[in-house]
Amino acid sequence: MAIRFGLRSKLLLLSSFLVTIPWFGYQYVWEMEKYLRFGQEQTILGTARALATALHERPNLFNNQASFLPSVEKGKDLYSYPLSQPINLDGQHFDWPDYLNKAHYYGASNLLYDQSKENNISLNYTAAVGKYDKYLYFYLSVVDDTVVFRDQNAISVLLNDRVELAFISPNGEFQRYVISNKNAGWLDAFHLKANEKYPSRAPFIQGKWLNTNQGYNIELRIPLDNISDTLAFAVHDVDQPFSETITTIASADTTSADTLGTILVPSPEIERIVKGMRYTQSSIWVVDQHNRVLARAGDITNAEGLWHKTSGIADQNEWHSKISKWLTPLFETLLTQPPKYFVDQLYDAQNLTGEHIESALLGTPESQWRLSADKKAVILTAAHPIYINNQVKGAVIVEETNNGIRTVRNQALEKLFTSILAIMLFGILAFFFFASRITNRIRSLRNQAEQAIDEHGRIKTLVPAATTNDEIGDLSRSFSTAVSRLNQYNQYLENMSSRLSHELRTPIAIVRTSLENLSLQPLPETTTTTVERAQGGLTRLNLILTNMSEATNLAQMLKNTDYSTFDIIKVLEGCLQGYQQIYTQHDINFHNTIDSANINGSPEHIAQLLDKVFSNAVEFSIDQQITVSTAIKQQKFYLYVSNNGEHLPQAMAERLFDSMVSIRENRQEPEQDKRPHLGLGLYIARLICEFHQGTIKASDHHNPAGVTITIELPIID
Repeated sequence: MAIRFGLRSKLLLLSSFLVTIPWFGYQYVWEMEKYLRFGQEQTILGTARALATALHERPNLFNNQASFLPSVEKGKDLYSYPLSQPINLDGQHFDWPDYLNKAHYYGASNLLYDQSKENNISLNYTAAVGKYDKYLYFYLSVVDDTVVFRDQNAISVLLNDRVELAFISPNGEFQRYVISNKNAGWLDAFHLKANEKYPSRAPFIQGKWLNTNQGYNIELRIPLDNISDTLAFAVHDVDQPFSETITTIASADTTSADTLGTILVPSPEIERIVKGMRYTQSSIWVVDQHNRVLARAGDITNAEGLWHKTSGIADQNEWHSKISKWLTPLFETLLTQPPKYFVDQLYDAQNLTGEHIESALLGTPESQWRLSADKKAVILTAAHPIYINNQVKGAVIVEETNNGIRTVRNQALEKLFTSILAIMLFGILAFFFFASRITNRIRSLRNQAEQAIDEHGRIKTLVPAATTNDEIGDLSRSFSTAVSRLNQYNQYLENMSSRLSHELRTPIAIVRTSLENLSLQPLPETTTTTVERAQGGLTRLNLILTNMSEATNLAQMLKNTDYSTFDIIKVLEGCLQGYQQIYTQHDINFHNTIDSANINGSPEHIAQLLDKVFSNAVEFSIDQQITVSTAIKQQKFYLYVSNNGEHLPQAMAERLFDSMVSIRENRQEPEQDKRPHLGLGLYIARLICEFHQGTIKASDHHNPAGVTITIELPIID
């Protein structure tokens, strides 16, 4: 079965190409985003270059010895993490941000002195260093199986468990301090001097000693004004009161200034320079040549990262705002929205790593894109080297999210798609309305053409000519002209039989009279035969005129016939009794189970209908068997007349009841049965059925082969 592909479907298919417009718009916005990303890269690289320029050739900003070390030894060279708030000196590490990751473990690899038996070292600890405001904070979590405090009456501060600090003061003096408590609580700090027998207290070292199940914790702070960038600490373990030290684990040797390690404290001078950048949408780091952070400003995790001035992209009129509001759930699903919160893996980091930083420390500025730790945000990072004495001593790293670009892209896509969607909907509706209008006009023209000509080719009504000045109007006017001409021709054909009958009657009468007069005269034998043949031909010609007149007269007669109610069963039974007397050589089988069936019409014409149908069945029967049956279905009377013989020609099945159609041309008939057949018998039967609001049709039947004529007539109660 062929799929119907109408005009509206074709126009809708053509309008589907409008879908490519959003695709091109989408590609354009993506290209725009690429240029915006490139512009953001240049901008952020320019920011890093500007900050690096402010730090070039200023060695006083990098006078910290820890910044110029050729190499860094982890555990010995310490890094002071910047703290976001002051530490509560309570011996707990809960207010230290990310303590477990920032603390360094000191164990057997950091052993400075050991007198234990069989090297059974029971001492280890973790330590963290942080800086907030003007103080340097220390936190030590010591694991010790036996904690020995200083005796209440002891003068010495070195015969018990203790923590030692050694550093160079800002004025260059080597200083040693020891924390030696008599019990847990506030720290007792003492200054160890080489020439003094009794150590003096050091009140500027403040903190707390807290005993734990595994040993003890010490949390303390020292003012930054008291220390420089060289420092070391050590934990001494004593297992018995008033005994010597058994084990010492230290970050570096605390007995000499030359053996101390270093501590890197974020530079306050550099922080003041980059402090103004914290109000931007960027995060800024300044690192030394060992990737350690010297200063930082800003926080992209708290920054919105949005471009507040979008050059009017967000400006929308009222209708656009309403459509965008309806489409907001769709846009939120399809478009990648800037994250409201994300985790940055570089937040509070001690060392910043990355190819761009390594490239900057080698002297080449570089930028790169990276994902945040939770893969929610895309971050742009740019690094620029800092030169001191023509050598790279650090780098400036600037970071921004692409939330601004995402926002501009989303706003552009939303406005673009909203406008395109409105245009597409309007275009599709216009196409659909246009196609529907054209389709309705064509369908109306088709209906008019179908209603103008019935199934038998007769003109019922004329096609009205359209007044529209387009191609469909031209087609309608052409149809109207063609149907009008066809109607005139049909009228000519319908009246031709009556005119011919009328015109030929007179010459036929003259010829008949002449032949009759001629037959009364004595003629030779050969002439008598010729006259007889002429009389036979005249008789056939007269029969033809009679048949032609019959169809014409019947059509005119039916127009003037009044309807009456009669029982068609009685008419049928009367006709069959006459047929049995006429067609004595045929066996007529009548199957009827209906007592009566009233119809509205003309019984005389119904009898004429039966004559034509029965005569046709007898003529085409090959076994002299004629079967007649009746039925009533859904207030309709059905009459079936069947004969056994040849099937209907396939090409003639639909035209059998048309005027002047006959299938006897190829049949061999005896010479005495050759009568003129104009194909008007079944045509007359069809006219009578249509007069009674009924139908007549012919169909083949099998086993045995033959043809069945079915007559359908409406009945009344």
